[in-house]
Amino acid sequence: MTFPDNLALAVPEIVLALGSLGLLVVGAFAPKQTRLVGGGAVLVLLAAAVAAATQPFGEAFGGGLISDAAATFAKVAIYLASAVAIPLGLPWFERRGVRVFEFPVLVLLAALGMGMMASSGDLISLYVGVELSSLSLYVLAAMHRESPKASEAGLKYFVLGALSSGMLLYGASLVYGFSGSTLYSEIAAAAGSGADTGLLFGLVFLICGLAFKVSAAPFHMWTPDVYEGAPTPVVAFFAAAPKLAAMVLFARVLADGFAGAADQWQQVLVVLALISVAAGAFGGLVQKNLKRLWAYSSIANVGYAVLGLSSGTSDGVQAMLMFMILHMIDVTGFFACLAALSRAGRTFALSALGLPPFSGFWAKVFVFKAAIDAGLWVAAVIGLVGSVVAAFYYLRLIKVMWFDSSPGATDKPPVEARAIAAVTAIFAFPVVLVALAWLTPLAQRAALSLGLA
Repeated sequence: MTFPDNLALAVPEIVLALGSLGLLVVGAFAPKQTRLVGGGAVLVLLAAAVAAATQPFGEAFGGGLISDAAATFAKVAIYLASAVAIPLGLPWFERRGVRVFEFPVLVLLAALGMGMMASSGDLISLYVGVELSSLSLYVLAAMHRESPKASEAGLKYFVLGALSSGMLLYGASLVYGFSGSTLYSEIAAAAGSGADTGLLFGLVFLICGLAFKVSAAPFHMWTPDVYEGAPTPVVAFFAAAPKLAAMVLFARVLADGFAGAADQWQQVLVVLALISVAAGAFGGLVQKNLKRLWAYSSIANVGYAVLGLSSGTSDGVQAMLMFMILHMIDVTGFFACLAALSRAGRTFALSALGLPPFSGFWAKVFVFKAAIDAGLWVAAVIGLVGSVVAAFYYLRLIKVMWFDSSPGATDKPPVEARAIAAVTAIFAFPVVLVALAWLTPLAQRAALSLGLA
Protein backbone atom coordinates (compact mmCIF):
# COMPACT_ATOMS: atom_id res chain seq x y z
CA MET A 1 0.00 0.00 0.00
CA THR A 2 1.39 3.42 -0.97
CA PHE A 3 1.87 6.24 1.50
CA PRO A 4 -1.13 8.25 0.15
CA ASP A 5 -3.29 5.13 0.54
CA ASN A 6 -2.15 4.84 4.14
CA LEU A 7 -3.01 8.48 4.78
CA ALA A 8 -6.48 7.97 3.27
CA LEU A 9 -7.24 5.48 6.05
CA ALA A 10 -6.00 7.90 8.72
CA VAL A 11 -7.98 11.00 7.72
CA PRO A 12 -9.88 11.30 11.06
CA GLU A 13 -6.61 11.13 13.01
CA ILE A 14 -4.98 13.69 10.70
CA VAL A 15 -7.93 16.06 11.06
CA LEU A 16 -7.78 15.84 14.86
CA ALA A 17 -4.00 16.20 15.04
CA LEU A 18 -3.85 19.24 12.77
CA GLY A 19 -6.96 20.77 14.37
CA SER A 20 -5.58 20.43 17.90
CA LEU A 21 -2.22 21.93 16.92
CA GLY A 22 -3.87 24.83 15.10
CA LEU A 23 -6.23 25.61 17.98
CA LEU A 24 -3.35 25.39 20.44
CA VAL A 25 -1.59 28.16 18.51
CA VAL A 26 -4.80 30.23 18.45
CA GLY A 27 -5.23 29.78 22.19
CA ALA A 28 -1.61 30.69 22.89
CA PHE A 29 -1.98 34.04 21.07
CA ALA A 30 -5.52 34.72 22.30
CA PRO A 31 -5.84 32.89 25.65
CA LYS A 32 -9.10 34.65 26.57
CA GLN A 33 -10.90 33.50 23.42
CA THR A 34 -12.01 30.22 24.97
CA ARG A 35 -15.34 30.22 23.12
CA LEU A 36 -13.55 30.64 19.79
CA VAL A 37 -11.21 27.73 20.54
CA GLY A 38 -14.12 25.68 21.86
CA GLY A 39 -16.24 26.30 18.78
CA GLY A 40 -13.32 25.41 16.54
CA ALA A 41 -12.75 22.18 18.48
CA VAL A 42 -16.39 21.18 18.06
CA LEU A 43 -16.15 21.76 14.30
CA VAL A 44 -12.94 19.70 14.13
CA LEU A 45 -14.61 16.82 15.99
CA LEU A 46 -17.65 16.93 13.72
CA ALA A 47 -15.35 16.93 10.66
CA ALA A 48 -13.47 13.94 12.08
CA ALA A 49 -16.78 12.12 12.67
CA VAL A 50 -17.80 12.69 9.05
CA ALA A 51 -14.37 11.50 7.86
CA ALA A 52 -14.64 8.37 10.01
CA ALA A 53 -18.14 7.60 8.72
CA THR A 54 -17.12 7.95 5.06
CA GLN A 55 -13.57 6.60 4.95
CA PRO A 56 -12.82 3.29 3.14
CA PHE A 57 -12.04 0.05 4.95
CA GLY A 58 -8.60 -1.50 5.00
CA GLU A 59 -5.29 -1.72 6.88
CA ALA A 60 -2.62 0.97 6.91
CA PHE A 61 0.97 1.34 8.08
CA GLY A 62 1.78 -2.35 7.93
CA GLY A 63 -1.36 -3.40 9.75
CA GLY A 64 -0.85 -1.02 12.66
CA LEU A 65 -4.02 0.94 11.86
CA ILE A 66 -7.28 -0.79 10.96
CA SER A 67 -10.31 0.83 9.35
CA ASP A 68 -13.36 -1.43 9.58
CA ALA A 69 -16.98 -1.32 10.72
CA ALA A 70 -16.01 -1.59 14.41
CA ALA A 71 -13.56 1.30 14.15
CA THR A 72 -16.08 3.44 12.27
CA PHE A 73 -18.85 2.73 14.78
CA ALA A 74 -16.63 3.55 17.74
CA LYS A 75 -14.96 6.63 16.23
CA VAL A 76 -18.20 8.34 15.23
CA ALA A 77 -19.62 7.79 18.73
CA ILE A 78 -16.39 8.89 20.44
CA TYR A 79 -16.03 12.06 18.39
CA LEU A 80 -19.68 13.07 18.88
CA ALA A 81 -19.49 12.45 22.64
CA SER A 82 -16.29 14.50 22.78
CA ALA A 83 -17.98 17.31 20.85
CA VAL A 84 -20.78 17.39 23.44
CA ALA A 85 -18.25 17.60 26.29
CA ILE A 86 -16.91 20.97 25.10
CA PRO A 87 -20.11 23.09 25.32
CA LEU A 88 -20.88 21.30 28.56
CA GLY A 89 -17.50 22.14 30.07
CA LEU A 90 -16.59 25.67 28.97
CA PRO A 91 -19.59 27.43 30.62
CA TRP A 92 -18.92 25.47 33.82
CA PHE A 93 -15.37 26.83 33.99
CA GLU A 94 -16.44 30.34 33.01
CA ARG A 95 -18.99 30.51 35.84
CA ARG A 96 -16.11 29.88 38.23
CA GLY A 97 -13.96 32.60 36.72
CA VAL A 98 -11.60 30.16 34.99
CA ARG A 99 -10.81 30.60 31.31
CA VAL A 100 -9.04 27.51 30.03
CA PHE A 101 -8.55 27.38 26.28
CA GLU A 102 -6.56 24.19 26.91
CA PHE A 103 -9.76 22.31 27.81
CA PRO A 104 -11.08 21.88 24.24
CA VAL A 105 -7.56 21.23 22.93
CA LEU A 106 -7.06 18.44 25.46
CA VAL A 107 -10.45 16.97 24.55
CA LEU A 108 -9.29 16.88 20.91
CA LEU A 109 -6.04 15.13 21.85
CA ALA A 110 -7.91 12.65 24.04
CA ALA A 111 -10.30 11.96 21.15
CA LEU A 112 -7.31 11.42 18.85
CA GLY A 113 -5.91 8.82 21.25
CA MET A 114 -9.29 7.13 21.66
CA GLY A 115 -9.72 6.90 17.91
CA MET A 116 -6.33 5.23 17.65
CA MET A 117 -7.37 2.78 20.35
CA ALA A 118 -10.45 1.80 18.35
CA SER A 119 -8.38 1.37 15.16
CA SER A 120 -5.29 -0.26 16.62
CA GLY A 121 -3.97 -3.25 14.71
CA ASP A 122 -0.91 -4.02 16.80
CA LEU A 123 0.46 -3.58 20.30
CA ILE A 124 2.43 -0.45 19.38
CA SER A 125 -0.53 1.54 18.09
CA LEU A 126 -2.51 0.21 21.06
CA TYR A 127 -0.01 1.70 23.51
CA VAL A 128 0.38 5.00 21.65
CA GLY A 129 -3.41 5.45 21.59
CA VAL A 130 -3.85 4.52 25.24
CA GLU A 131 -1.10 6.85 26.44
CA LEU A 132 -2.13 9.81 24.28
CA SER A 133 -5.65 9.52 25.62
CA SER A 134 -4.54 8.91 29.21
CA LEU A 135 -2.08 11.81 29.39
CA SER A 136 -4.79 14.18 28.19
CA LEU A 137 -7.25 12.81 30.75
CA TYR A 138 -4.74 13.21 33.60
CA VAL A 139 -4.45 16.92 32.84
CA LEU A 140 -8.20 17.33 32.39
CA ALA A 141 -8.80 15.83 35.85
CA ALA A 142 -6.67 18.62 37.38
CA MET A 143 -7.95 21.34 35.04
CA HIS A 144 -9.64 23.38 37.80
CA ARG A 145 -6.39 24.78 39.18
CA GLU A 146 -8.05 26.62 42.07
CA SER A 147 -9.44 23.38 43.51
CA PRO A 148 -7.17 21.26 45.76
CA LYS A 149 -9.47 18.29 45.16
CA ALA A 150 -9.00 18.58 41.40
CA SER A 151 -5.22 18.63 41.80
CA GLU A 152 -5.44 15.60 44.06
CA ALA A 153 -7.65 13.82 41.54
CA GLY A 154 -5.21 14.48 38.72
CA LEU A 155 -2.23 13.28 40.78
CA LYS A 156 -3.97 10.08 41.90
CA TYR A 157 -5.12 9.37 38.39
CA PHE A 158 -1.60 9.90 37.03
CA VAL A 159 0.14 7.71 39.62
CA LEU A 160 -2.30 4.82 39.32
CA GLY A 161 -2.44 5.27 35.55
CA ALA A 162 1.34 4.87 35.40
CA LEU A 163 0.97 1.58 37.28
CA SER A 164 -1.60 0.32 34.79
CA SER A 165 0.59 1.43 31.87
CA GLY A 166 3.43 -0.61 33.33
CA MET A 167 1.19 -3.68 33.50
CA LEU A 168 0.06 -3.07 29.93
CA LEU A 169 3.65 -2.76 28.68
CA TYR A 170 4.79 -5.83 30.59
CA GLY A 171 1.93 -7.85 29.12
CA ALA A 172 2.69 -6.54 25.63
CA SER A 173 6.37 -7.46 25.98
CA LEU A 174 5.46 -11.00 27.05
CA VAL A 175 3.02 -11.37 24.16
CA TYR A 176 5.63 -10.10 21.71
CA GLY A 177 8.31 -12.35 23.17
CA PHE A 178 6.25 -15.53 22.93
CA SER A 179 4.43 -14.78 19.65
CA GLY A 180 7.26 -13.06 17.79
CA SER A 181 5.08 -10.19 16.56
CA THR A 182 3.17 -7.15 17.72
CA LEU A 183 0.45 -7.52 15.04
CA TYR A 184 -2.86 -8.90 16.28
CA SER A 185 -3.19 -11.12 13.20
CA GLU A 186 0.16 -12.83 13.85
CA ILE A 187 -0.50 -13.04 17.58
CA ALA A 188 -3.78 -14.79 16.72
CA ALA A 189 -1.85 -17.35 14.65
CA ALA A 190 0.43 -18.08 17.60
CA ALA A 191 -2.49 -18.30 20.03
CA GLY A 192 -4.49 -20.49 17.66
CA SER A 193 -1.69 -23.01 17.28
CA GLY A 194 -1.72 -23.70 20.99
CA ALA A 195 -1.00 -20.77 23.29
CA ASP A 196 1.83 -21.50 25.71
CA THR A 197 1.96 -20.38 29.30
CA GLY A 198 4.06 -17.28 28.61
CA LEU A 199 1.62 -15.98 26.01
CA LEU A 200 -1.29 -16.50 28.40
CA PHE A 201 0.57 -14.67 31.16
CA GLY A 202 1.05 -11.76 28.78
CA LEU A 203 -2.65 -11.84 27.94
CA VAL A 204 -3.55 -11.67 31.63
CA PHE A 205 -1.37 -8.59 32.13
CA LEU A 206 -2.91 -6.98 29.06
CA ILE A 207 -6.38 -7.62 30.44
CA CYS A 208 -5.40 -6.16 33.82
CA GLY A 209 -4.01 -3.01 32.18
CA LEU A 210 -7.13 -2.55 30.07
CA ALA A 211 -9.37 -3.31 33.06
CA PHE A 212 -7.86 -0.31 34.81
CA LYS A 213 -8.70 1.91 31.85
CA VAL A 214 -12.38 0.93 32.02
CA SER A 215 -12.35 0.97 35.87
CA ALA A 216 -13.35 -2.67 36.20
CA ALA A 217 -12.93 -4.11 39.71
CA PRO A 218 -10.56 -4.89 41.33
CA PHE A 219 -8.72 -2.22 39.32
CA HIS A 220 -11.27 0.48 40.15
CA MET A 221 -9.53 2.10 43.11
CA TRP A 222 -8.91 5.39 41.28
CA THR A 223 -12.47 5.94 40.14
CA PRO A 224 -14.33 7.29 43.23
CA ASP A 225 -11.57 9.75 44.18
CA VAL A 226 -11.07 11.02 40.63
CA TYR A 227 -14.80 11.37 40.01
CA GLU A 228 -15.23 13.30 43.27
CA GLY A 229 -12.31 15.68 42.73
CA ALA A 230 -12.38 16.33 39.00
CA PRO A 231 -14.59 19.10 37.53
CA THR A 232 -18.13 17.87 36.83
CA PRO A 233 -18.04 18.25 33.01
CA VAL A 234 -14.67 16.48 32.94
CA VAL A 235 -16.20 13.58 34.86
CA ALA A 236 -19.02 13.52 32.30
CA PHE A 237 -16.37 13.14 29.61
CA PHE A 238 -14.48 10.47 31.61
CA ALA A 239 -17.63 8.39 32.05
CA ALA A 240 -18.59 8.42 28.37
CA ALA A 241 -16.16 8.38 25.42
CA PRO A 242 -13.02 6.95 27.13
CA LYS A 243 -15.00 3.99 28.47
CA LEU A 244 -16.38 3.20 25.02
CA ALA A 245 -12.91 3.49 23.45
CA ALA A 246 -11.35 1.20 26.06
CA MET A 247 -14.11 -1.41 25.70
CA VAL A 248 -13.76 -1.43 21.90
CA LEU A 249 -10.00 -1.84 22.33
CA PHE A 250 -10.68 -4.65 24.81
CA ALA A 251 -12.88 -6.40 22.24
CA ARG A 252 -10.41 -5.88 19.39
CA VAL A 253 -7.43 -7.25 21.32
CA LEU A 254 -9.33 -10.35 22.43
CA ALA A 255 -11.20 -10.97 19.17
CA ASP A 256 -8.45 -10.13 16.68
CA GLY A 257 -5.48 -11.31 18.72
CA PHE A 258 -6.66 -14.07 21.03
CA ALA A 259 -9.77 -15.61 19.52
CA GLY A 260 -8.01 -19.00 19.64
CA ALA A 261 -7.57 -18.66 23.42
CA ALA A 262 -11.17 -17.69 24.12
CA ASP A 263 -11.63 -20.48 26.66
CA GLN A 264 -8.89 -18.93 28.80
CA TRP A 265 -9.86 -15.25 28.64
CA GLN A 266 -13.59 -15.92 29.02
CA GLN A 267 -13.00 -17.16 32.56
CA VAL A 268 -11.01 -14.05 33.47
CA LEU A 269 -13.65 -11.71 32.02
CA VAL A 270 -16.51 -13.43 33.85
CA VAL A 271 -14.66 -12.95 37.17
CA LEU A 272 -13.90 -9.28 36.33
CA ALA A 273 -17.53 -8.68 35.38
CA LEU A 274 -19.03 -10.19 38.53
CA ILE A 275 -16.55 -8.48 40.87
CA SER A 276 -17.27 -5.15 39.14
CA VAL A 277 -21.04 -5.58 39.44
CA ALA A 278 -20.74 -6.48 43.11
CA ALA A 279 -18.27 -3.69 43.94
CA GLY A 280 -20.35 -1.10 42.11
CA ALA A 281 -23.69 -2.21 43.53
CA PHE A 282 -22.68 -2.59 47.18
CA GLY A 283 -20.08 0.20 47.21
CA GLY A 284 -22.65 2.69 45.98
CA LEU A 285 -25.04 1.93 48.84
CA VAL A 286 -22.92 3.79 51.42
CA GLN A 287 -22.05 6.85 49.32
CA LYS A 288 -23.24 10.33 50.32
CA ASN A 289 -21.43 12.27 47.60
CA LEU A 290 -23.31 12.21 44.32
CA LYS A 291 -20.20 12.02 42.11
CA ARG A 292 -18.73 9.18 44.17
CA LEU A 293 -22.06 7.38 43.90
CA TRP A 294 -21.95 7.70 40.13
CA ALA A 295 -18.38 6.40 40.17
CA TYR A 296 -19.62 3.17 41.71
CA SER A 297 -22.51 3.12 39.25
CA SER A 298 -19.93 3.39 36.46
CA ILE A 299 -17.99 0.44 37.91
CA ALA A 300 -21.14 -1.69 37.99
CA ASN A 301 -22.08 -0.71 34.44
CA VAL A 302 -18.61 -1.60 33.17
CA GLY A 303 -19.21 -5.00 34.75
CA TYR A 304 -22.31 -5.46 32.61
CA ALA A 305 -20.37 -4.48 29.47
CA VAL A 306 -17.57 -6.92 30.31
CA LEU A 307 -20.19 -9.60 30.95
CA GLY A 308 -21.45 -9.17 27.40
CA LEU A 309 -17.90 -9.39 26.05
CA SER A 310 -17.18 -12.50 28.13
CA SER A 311 -19.64 -14.50 26.03
CA GLY A 312 -16.86 -14.77 23.45
CA THR A 313 -19.22 -14.35 20.47
CA SER A 314 -20.04 -11.62 17.97
CA ASP A 315 -23.45 -11.35 19.66
CA GLY A 316 -21.65 -10.57 22.90
CA VAL A 317 -19.57 -7.86 21.23
CA GLN A 318 -22.74 -6.40 19.73
CA ALA A 319 -24.40 -6.41 23.17
CA MET A 320 -21.36 -4.65 24.65
CA LEU A 321 -21.42 -1.98 21.94
CA MET A 322 -25.14 -1.35 22.39
CA PHE A 323 -24.76 -1.18 26.15
CA MET A 324 -21.88 1.29 25.99
CA ILE A 325 -23.64 3.58 23.51
CA LEU A 326 -26.84 3.74 25.55
CA HIS A 327 -24.94 4.10 28.83
CA MET A 328 -22.79 6.87 27.33
CA ILE A 329 -25.89 8.89 26.45
CA ASP A 330 -27.46 8.30 29.86
CA VAL A 331 -24.39 9.31 31.84
CA THR A 332 -23.83 12.43 29.73
CA GLY A 333 -27.38 13.50 30.47
CA PHE A 334 -26.99 12.92 34.18
CA PHE A 335 -23.85 15.00 34.45
CA ALA A 336 -25.42 17.69 32.27
CA CYS A 337 -28.11 17.97 34.94
CA LEU A 338 -25.46 18.06 37.65
CA ALA A 339 -23.49 20.74 35.79
CA ALA A 340 -26.65 22.79 35.40
CA LEU A 341 -27.25 22.65 39.18
CA SER A 342 -30.89 21.93 38.59
CA ARG A 343 -33.23 19.34 40.02
CA ALA A 344 -34.47 18.10 36.66
CA GLY A 345 -32.73 14.74 36.59
CA ARG A 346 -35.97 12.88 36.02
CA THR A 347 -35.43 10.17 33.44
CA PHE A 348 -31.70 9.65 33.80
CA ALA A 349 -31.87 7.93 37.16
CA LEU A 350 -34.71 5.77 35.88
CA SER A 351 -32.74 4.90 32.79
CA ALA A 352 -29.58 4.04 34.73
CA LEU A 353 -31.73 1.94 37.02
CA GLY A 354 -32.70 -0.16 34.03
CA LEU A 355 -36.43 0.44 34.42
CA PRO A 356 -38.45 -0.29 31.28
CA PRO A 357 -39.00 1.28 28.84
CA PHE A 358 -36.00 3.59 29.35
CA SER A 359 -32.72 3.13 27.44
CA GLY A 360 -30.86 1.59 30.39
CA PHE A 361 -33.32 -1.30 30.40
CA TRP A 362 -32.66 -2.12 26.75
CA ALA A 363 -28.91 -1.87 27.30
CA LYS A 364 -29.05 -4.56 30.00
CA VAL A 365 -31.40 -6.72 27.95
CA PHE A 366 -28.74 -6.97 25.22
CA VAL A 367 -26.03 -7.92 27.72
CA PHE A 368 -28.01 -10.50 29.69
CA LYS A 369 -29.32 -12.11 26.51
CA ALA A 370 -25.79 -12.48 25.11
CA ALA A 371 -24.58 -14.04 28.38
CA ILE A 372 -27.50 -16.48 28.53
CA ASP A 373 -27.08 -17.46 24.87
CA ALA A 374 -23.42 -18.26 25.62
CA GLY A 375 -24.43 -20.52 28.52
CA LEU A 376 -23.37 -18.10 31.25
CA TRP A 377 -26.61 -18.48 33.19
CA VAL A 378 -25.07 -18.13 36.65
CA ALA A 379 -23.17 -14.98 35.69
CA ALA A 380 -26.33 -13.47 34.16
CA VAL A 381 -28.34 -14.18 37.31
CA ILE A 382 -25.65 -12.66 39.55
CA GLY A 383 -25.54 -9.60 37.29
CA LEU A 384 -29.30 -9.26 37.52
CA VAL A 385 -29.14 -9.45 41.33
CA GLY A 386 -26.47 -6.74 41.30
CA SER A 387 -28.75 -4.59 39.18
CA VAL A 388 -31.52 -4.99 41.73
CA VAL A 389 -29.16 -4.03 44.58
CA ALA A 390 -27.96 -0.96 42.69
CA ALA A 391 -31.57 0.06 42.12
CA PHE A 392 -31.71 1.12 45.77
CA TYR A 393 -29.35 4.07 45.37
CA TYR A 394 -30.94 5.13 42.09
CA LEU A 395 -34.35 5.15 43.80
CA ARG A 396 -32.87 7.06 46.74
CA LEU A 397 -31.62 9.67 44.27
CA ILE A 398 -35.11 10.00 42.79
CA LYS A 399 -36.56 10.33 46.29
CA VAL A 400 -34.14 13.17 47.13
CA MET A 401 -34.96 14.99 43.89
CA TRP A 402 -38.72 14.73 44.12
CA PHE A 403 -39.70 14.45 47.78
CA ASP A 404 -37.00 16.03 50.01
CA SER A 405 -37.07 19.73 50.78
CA SER A 406 -35.02 21.99 48.51
CA PRO A 407 -31.72 23.26 49.96
CA GLY A 408 -32.40 26.64 48.39
CA ALA A 409 -32.28 28.47 45.08
CA THR A 410 -29.48 27.75 42.66
CA ASP A 411 -27.84 29.89 40.01
CA LYS A 412 -29.46 30.07 36.62
CA PRO A 413 -28.22 26.99 34.74
CA PRO A 414 -26.23 27.42 31.51
CA VAL A 415 -28.34 27.02 28.41
CA GLU A 416 -25.85 24.48 27.00
CA ALA A 417 -26.19 22.14 29.96
CA ARG A 418 -29.97 22.48 29.94
CA ALA A 419 -30.14 21.68 26.23
CA ILE A 420 -27.88 18.61 26.56
CA ALA A 421 -29.88 17.37 29.54
CA ALA A 422 -33.16 17.81 27.67
CA VAL A 423 -31.94 16.05 24.52
CA THR A 424 -30.54 13.07 26.41
CA ALA A 425 -33.71 12.84 28.51
CA ILE A 426 -35.83 12.69 25.38
CA PHE A 427 -33.49 10.05 23.97
CA ALA A 428 -33.78 7.92 27.14
CA PHE A 429 -37.48 7.73 26.34
CA PRO A 430 -39.17 7.70 23.87
CA VAL A 431 -36.55 8.30 21.12
CA VAL A 432 -34.59 5.20 22.19
CA LEU A 433 -37.41 2.98 20.90
CA VAL A 434 -36.84 4.35 17.39
CA ALA A 435 -33.05 4.60 17.72
CA LEU A 436 -32.71 0.90 18.54
CA ALA A 437 -34.00 0.07 15.06
CA TRP A 438 -30.97 1.68 13.36
CA LEU A 439 -28.38 1.31 16.15
CA THR A 440 -28.79 -2.47 16.36
CA PRO A 441 -27.76 -3.29 12.76
CA LEU A 442 -24.84 -0.86 12.99
CA ALA A 443 -23.60 -2.52 16.17
CA GLN A 444 -24.11 -5.95 14.62
CA ARG A 445 -22.06 -4.99 11.57
CA ALA A 446 -19.33 -3.60 13.82
CA ALA A 447 -19.25 -6.78 15.91
CA LEU A 448 -19.06 -9.05 12.86
CA SER A 449 -16.01 -7.15 11.59
CA LEU A 450 -14.01 -8.50 14.54
CA GLY A 451 -12.62 -12.02 14.75
CA LEU A 452 -15.31 -13.78 16.78
CA ALA A 453 -17.98 -16.08 15.34
